Amino acid sequence: MILVTGGTGLVGSHLLFRLTSLNKKVRAIYRSETKRTGVQKTFSYYSDNPETLFNKIEWIKADILDLPTMELAFSGIDQVYHAAALISFDPQDFKLLRKVNVEGTANMVNLCIAHNVKKLCYVSTIGAIGKGAPGLVANEQNEWTEQHTNVYALSKYDAELEVWRGSQENLSVVIVNPGVILGPGNWEGGSGKLFATAFKGYSYFPPGGTGFVTVFDVVKSMLQLMDASIVNERFILVGENLSYQEILSRLAQEFGKQKPTKQLKIWQLQIGRYVDWLKTVITGSERKITKNTIYSLLHPELYSNEKIRQKLGFEFDALNDTIKLSCAKFIEEHS
Repeated sequence: MILVTGGTGLVGSHLLFRLTSLNKKVRAIYRSETKRTGVQKTFSYYSDNPETLFNKIEWIKADILDLPTMELAFSGIDQVYHAAALISFDPQDFKLLRKVNVEGTANMVNLCIAHNVKKLCYVSTIGAIGKGAPGLVANEQNEWTEQHTNVYALSKYDAELEVWRGSQENLSVVIVNPGVILGPGNWEGGSGKLFATAFKGYSYFPPGGTGFVTVFDVVKSMLQLMDASIVNERFILVGENLSYQEILSRLAQEFGKQKPTKQLKIWQLQIGRYVDWLKTVITGSERKITKNTIYSLLHPELYSNEKIRQKLGFEFDALNDTIKLSCAKFIEEHS
């Protein structure tokens, strides 16, 4: 049997759809009925009878920080896909990020070892890839540095260390480091906010860019890596390196909105940072623009996907079909 954590997220829900479509025996953990309902919504994007597939999943209400409930979830498990994580770039959330992402992953690794799980796939982020030298493309061998790194990436890198620790204790592992993941659903968090931004038709765009990948390629690569003999390796998952102007323009075109044409200046970003900080002080809302955010915008990274191409013969899908599908679903749900 296969266990999936984070099954109610963008990657997890698409992974569950693929696994159930392949008639795999699947168990997934969840924390609220509302989020579980969101999985069924994702299934409806691709199936005329989503309930049939959804009902194949054995659901257990559990939390990766709650060892007694997770012990129950691990009964009879052979493979684990660990996609559960807290996503936040607010420095004030650093302790919580470490608890959920690092301690939670340590729990998963320990349970995998205790229950003789055959293989663990951990979903990390390209933020945990070491920064490349100016003008060079970053790959899996880049040296890690904490300088100018956001708190989310710091927690995910330390979580990776827990996975590598498991590999030293004879647990077979693979790690995937996806770029910004594009796909329909989960509009309120992660890359879903990118669609909401483009839908508003802003004329401004931030400088810089990063790597992007479809949720379908992320799921496909995870399945192939778990079935392959490859162990104790990590893989960057990036279909295309794009500027933020390019990705927002593609989304705007599908939404029938004007494309952004004005790049935000450094002084505008700095003002935005202080306004964001003041808003946090007054309302207690989450920080969205930090010093590290601005640094990453001004120092974009390019990422290589050559390793997974060579190891698996993997071919990435073009982003445009997924953008078209995602924008259509966004319009349906926000009309």
